[in-house]
Amino acid sequence: MALELFAHPFSSYCQKALIAFYENEIPFEYRVLGSDAEIGERFAKLWPIKRFPILVDEGRTILEASIIIEHLAVHHPGPVKLIPEDADEAIEARMMDRFFDNYVNSPQQRIVFNSLRPEADRDPYGDAEARKMLETSYAWLDEVMAYRKWASGGSFSLADCAAAPALFYADWTHAIPEEFTNVHAYRRRLLARPSFDRCVEEGRPFRAYFPLGAPDRD
Repeated sequence: MALELFAHPFSSYCQKALIAFYENEIPFEYRVLGSDAEIGERFAKLWPIKRFPILVDEGRTILEASIIIEHLAVHHPGPVKLIPEDADEAIEARMMDRFFDNYVNSPQQRIVFNSLRPEADRDPYGDAEARKMLETSYAWLDEVMAYRKWASGGSFSLADCAAAPALFYADWTHAIPEEFTNVHAYRRRLLARPSFDRCVEEGRPFRAYFPLGAPDRD
């Protein structure tokens, strides 16, 4: 039975999982959410919380992008080892994965979701706190990436799957300051990676839906 990925091409967490599929050319059935009512109904039955992506493999439902990538590494391994074989390197990859999800992607999404609320219901304090978190994260990451090509060290990993869409959208939402040259250089390397470039192109038709206005770049 083919792997089924329920996802949307403009979602950062879906792109994170898709990078893992594309890196190792893993075949799968792409169930694009929003494209068909039957797909949406099946997705809701599989996961009532309705957070995506989810993966279905031999009748088993796998939740959360990080866990999907871990599942693929165990059950559908390929030449690109997104979970490093060395235990300490794997810990570093997982730690950086959590950094990008919790301290880049989460505040970025908080700003976007706040902008979608009716003006009277918006939270200016929460918005300011999210932007402050992004600025702190950018500064910390700039130091970390001073001597690294990829997020967890020398090889492309789970951490970079998380970083690519997180930094892609974060820079749209709260621009990475020019002085953080290491972060900008890293973001350019991620955009040049064929697996993520494919995700960017697949999401391009949906840019008009970005509530803050997608910039005319990337």
